[in-house]
Amino acid sequence: MKLVIGNHNYSSWSLRAWLLLEQFGIEFNTQRIALYKEDFREQILAINPAGRVPVLQDNDLIIWDSLAITEYINEQYLDMKGWPADPALRTHARSSCAEMHSGFTDLRHEVPMNCRRFIDNFEISEAVQQDIHRICQLWTEALEKSGSNQFLYGDFSIADAFYAPVVFRFTRYGVELPKQLQAYCERMLALASMREWLCLAEAEVEVIEEEEV
Repeated sequence: MKLVIGNHNYSSWSLRAWLLLEQFGIEFNTQRIALYKEDFREQILAINPAGRVPVLQDNDLIIWDSLAITEYINEQYLDMKGWPADPALRTHARSSCAEMHSGFTDLRHEVPMNCRRFIDNFEISEAVQQDIHRICQLWTEALEKSGSNQFLYGDFSIADAFYAPVVFRFTRYGVELPKQLQAYCERMLALASMREWLCLAEAEVEVIEEEEV
């Protein structure tokens, strides 16, 4: 099985699929295609006609889009353990991931993921602050509903993988969070898989200015 990704430093969508595979100890190879290089489009179109990363290749199957990839991994390799077992928690987790997948456009555009960069006194717009408030609301609900002091819904789940790029965004741009949510970010950053992703990001040499990849 092979996961095709973009830059570790910038590609939030790639992180989601990669982190889920890593956290559950699933064997896979990684192919990185540097974003915004002259041959990027040619390389990715040869794998995925949609022209985007990530892409999962499993034997003859090609799965694209991070949400589709995580659902496929959950069905084929995790015995459905990628979502909470409790129906109410599972519903909330799926809904929060869908909201992340399709929403928070102001946060994406104004606060792009950049694992190597720390910004002091970043000026947060009102629109971004609304996105931050909503994410904090979702995280608080998840932690309270699950009674967890570890991950959003108890054990590590697809939801944690989906919000991992937000953890990098919040910590790199100095977003102030309630104590409970700051502790959640710290637990996520302490994961060996998150530390490995960060090391890979720091080793990259490409620098791009695109807002969201």
